[in-house]
Amino acid sequence: MFKTSSGLRVLGRAGGAIGALCLVALGAMPAASAAPASAASADDPSAGVVLGRMASVDGVEPGGTVQVPVGFTNTGTEALRKVWLTYTLSHGLARPDRAEPPSNCTYSTIAVVDGESDRTEVICEFDRTVRPGVVHAPGRQLAFPVRDSALYEVVAVKAEIAGHPYPGDNFTPEVPGTAPAVEPAERPDATPAPAGSAENSRWDVADVPVTAVNTADFRVTGARLRGGVGDTVPLTVSFTDAGPGWVQRRDRADAARIVVKMPSGTTVTRADPYCHSTGSGEYVCGVDFPWVEEGYERSYAFRLRIDKAVPGARGSVGLTGASRPFDTDAGNDEAGIRLDVTGTAGASGGGTANSGAGTALPLVGAAAATLALGAGAVLVVRRRASGR
Repeated sequence: MFKTSSGLRVLGRAGGAIGALCLVALGAMPAASAAPASAASADDPSAGVVLGRMASVDGVEPGGTVQVPVGFTNTGTEALRKVWLTYTLSHGLARPDRAEPPSNCTYSTIAVVDGESDRTEVICEFDRTVRPGVVHAPGRQLAFPVRDSALYEVVAVKAEIAGHPYPGDNFTPEVPGTAPAVEPAERPDATPAPAGSAENSRWDVADVPVTAVNTADFRVTGARLRGGVGDTVPLTVSFTDAGPGWVQRRDRADAARIVVKMPSGTTVTRADPYCHSTGSGEYVCGVDFPWVEEGYERSYAFRLRIDKAVPGARGSVGLTGASRPFDTDAGNDEAGIRLDVTGTAGASGGGTANSGAGTALPLVGAAAATLALGAGAVLVVRRRASGR
């Protein structure tokens, strides 16, 4: 889940589409540093930089590459001599090979932190005069590899004039590219942003959604339980993203929601901490983050007390929540929980199924048979004594 520092403007670069997708831009706050060597100071109200509109990119193929058409305008009144562009790539977009980024760009990776997935950050420094009122764009747009796990991706773009950006927490050391340097070129045919339109004189940010042609298979597994009335038995069910794609929902809904329905005749004595009861023996469970990587698996552990034997008692575990158009296999979206109660059906209480009235009736029958046999023996002896 990408975040935007307080006060940054998230631009609707794909018209209404991006706003509907509810993307949140990730832009690390710039480190405090000296003002750049430019004709206009970054703190000067007349300075400013604004990114151009960038449409979403759809239909990219895993194993291929994706380019984002970045352009920006100096909306100040003085020329700038240095601009930085930062590209933050979501999990399904790989960091470029060292031979790919220009030598005036560096890249680093950022580990999972603060509920965000791992990502790659590419920072390019353009040390060239940028005239006001003209759209500029890199002379060669960067191409980023698309991983096999790509599905719903985002490239967060940031243009700034306040100094070399700080790449963020938990990042690897920045690695410089080795390809020929690329500098911004003027695009006189493009419409520039109006003068003075920058909401922040230091930077501007925007998200570009990237959708890959891919699927992700969400699946659940059930369980089979066995025990006697009065026993407490463990129950473990699980959820898995079997891939190949990872999933980070653009609507920021839970990546997955799982509903567990307990078999009749049981009581939950301990529930998994990631699950909450909705009543009537039903629990709704979530996952660790609002996204799941390919191969992610999460188990949910309960303890059930068997209160009584209910013939044919079954529970279930299944997926619920937002639609999953990326999941084309619905056959494993639900699984059963079977309970086999040992002992005599219908017994209740805390003992075993064979205790109490269940054994009393056979004992009474045996005693009656013994009395009948004894009476018959006495009758035979009397008949013999009388000579009959």
